[in-house]
Amino acid sequence: MNKRVYEQLSESERQAIALGLQQGQSMRAIARALGRSASTISREIERNSGGSGYSSKPAQQRCERNRRFARPAPKLHCGSALFERVCAWLRQRWSPQQIAGHLKALHPHDRSQRVSHESIYTCIYAQPRGALKKELISCLRLAQAKRWPRSKGRDRRGEIADLVSIHVRPPEVHERILPGHWEGDLIKGAANASAIGTLVERTTRLVILVKLPHPNPATAAHVLQAFSDKLNQIASPMRKSLTYDRGREMCAHAQLTERTGMAVYFCDPHSPWQRGSNENTNGLLRQYFPKGTDLSGYTQEQLDAVADELNGRPRKTLGWRTPLEVFAQHLTSLDLQPQSVH
Repeated sequence: MNKRVYEQLSESERQAIALGLQQGQSMRAIARALGRSASTISREIERNSGGSGYSSKPAQQRCERNRRFARPAPKLHCGSALFERVCAWLRQRWSPQQIAGHLKALHPHDRSQRVSHESIYTCIYAQPRGALKKELISCLRLAQAKRWPRSKGRDRRGEIADLVSIHVRPPEVHERILPGHWEGDLIKGAANASAIGTLVERTTRLVILVKLPHPNPATAAHVLQAFSDKLNQIASPMRKSLTYDRGREMCAHAQLTERTGMAVYFCDPHSPWQRGSNENTNGLLRQYFPKGTDLSGYTQEQLDAVADELNGRPRKTLGWRTPLEVFAQHLTSLDLQPQSVH
């Protein structure tokens, strides 16, 4: 059953009410004839009855007057002096926030000469379609044709269940005190149709590249299998944790923990700096795998060769030692035989 939406009485309905009262009809009878509730008719008669009784014409005029003055004119409207000042600053490429702040500084005690930045945005996008609206929008930083709301609500698409935030990660991981803590990501090929998994050890900057199947390389099942197989080739003491972004390909993180024994932590949304080593490495890898290329043709052996080349470069952050040297040193300190990670 559809919910009824209330509509104000029309002029013809007010004429019918006046006629019904002249004929001596009751309020309930008039309400039934109009398909209205009796309380609506009662309030209308009480509100608009004068000394000579109810008349439809004065009642309609009063209704129109009340609607006309129900909402005051906006402070910022086309044609006002304040609007012209705001437009002049917009044409000088001032942002609405800068304009609002400047007006507040100029008129600290006169609210009639001040306007918020949200009111400026609202006024711009409420303009009728035409040259003025197009010009004012073009003055904005992003020049978006549509005004996005300040709060878009929470987007639940692609959420990862039971993720553990990076903010509960042990402090020694952040400080890079002990090796065995990794960062993970994917680098994508042309049209996102191919991808390579990248793993970087935070302390030694050791790089591991993981071949993913083609097509559909970034499915959770494929990433789980490929990452698990590659990580399990590393000595167990060097497999402690993995920090990842919010990509849906890591939604099987619980299974990854079961297979590898590594705790998985997730960065905040849109915070690539929380995986700085991985982001920097991905930039280096683009020398080998430029954007827009097909990554599906590389074999695991070719990826291992690229990783070995990166791991053999001396790093300033490692005192000009190579990631392989530092990683092997940590293996030795753990009474493990230095071995190739590939």
